[in-house]
Amino acid sequence: MNNFQFHSGEPLVLDGGLGTQLEKKGCDVSSRLWSARVLLDRPDMVEQVHSEYLEAGADCITTASYQVSFEGFSKAGLSRKQTVKALQESVHLAQTSRQKFLLKHPRSRLPIIAASVGPYGASLGDGSEFHGNYQASMRELFTFHSSRLNILHAAGPDILACETIPSLMEAEAILSALRQVSGSCAWFSFTCRDRLHTAHGERLRDCVRVVAKEDLVLAIGVNCTAPELIAPLIEEIRSEAEKPIVVYPNSGQKWNAADRCWVGKKHAEDLGDMAKNWLRLGATWIGGCCGTGPDDIRRVSESVRARG
Repeated sequence: MNNFQFHSGEPLVLDGGLGTQLEKKGCDVSSRLWSARVLLDRPDMVEQVHSEYLEAGADCITTASYQVSFEGFSKAGLSRKQTVKALQESVHLAQTSRQKFLLKHPRSRLPIIAASVGPYGASLGDGSEFHGNYQASMRELFTFHSSRLNILHAAGPDILACETIPSLMEAEAILSALRQVSGSCAWFSFTCRDRLHTAHGERLRDCVRVVAKEDLVLAIGVNCTAPELIAPLIEEIRSEAEKPIVVYPNSGQKWNAADRCWVGKKHAEDLGDMAKNWLRLGATWIGGCCGTGPDDIRRVSESVRARG
């Protein structure tokens, strides 16, 4: 772990959508492997996007491992060895990007590398992480997450980003797997369908109550959720936890699983302006998810620095 004190309460600017930025650069993210396909074919592009977010003011970059899993790679005809290499490479690319950035911009506080741990639904490639209605048992979810967590942690990130969690059941499975990874720490971030509930339907505060008891979980929050829902969801989290609150919404569009694309209008309000209110409400780790890019993160960074 680097020299950032996770419990200091100091605001942290996260990066934005990785797949979104790769697509803008002409990369094909339409397959079931999404940005993991680019990780395999064009790792230089992944490194470039990490650099762009650091240049935009991000204090934390998230690895391209969200869609990397043994099950998902197997369906795509890839071996277990290739899966392990991809998980490791995702962290190494972020580390290389950070090293190059620090050569240009020496600073006392190192940018953080968060290893993305996507939900079970991401491996299915059908958008089911946005409802969580899996035909999977608790044991199957535990097994799915356990091996990836160990490999990612061994690669040396600063924190594990357990993100886009749609249900309490999956959160509990990840917690169980995380406890088996010695020396690890994580943030837990849920995806929500309205102002009160996870994508699967549990009350968010009930999920937070369970997760907040675990010392290995350093921050709790919401991601890949419409921006207009973030403020009330922060209140839900605050009602049950005193840990740092992490929020990184999407652009407000909805995922069309059949056509494998985001549809609808983007939220009109500036992400940086919304971040000011989220800071006031108690969020301290703020960034963007699908549909957001370096310009959005630059504005978030400006809001955070102005407050600081």
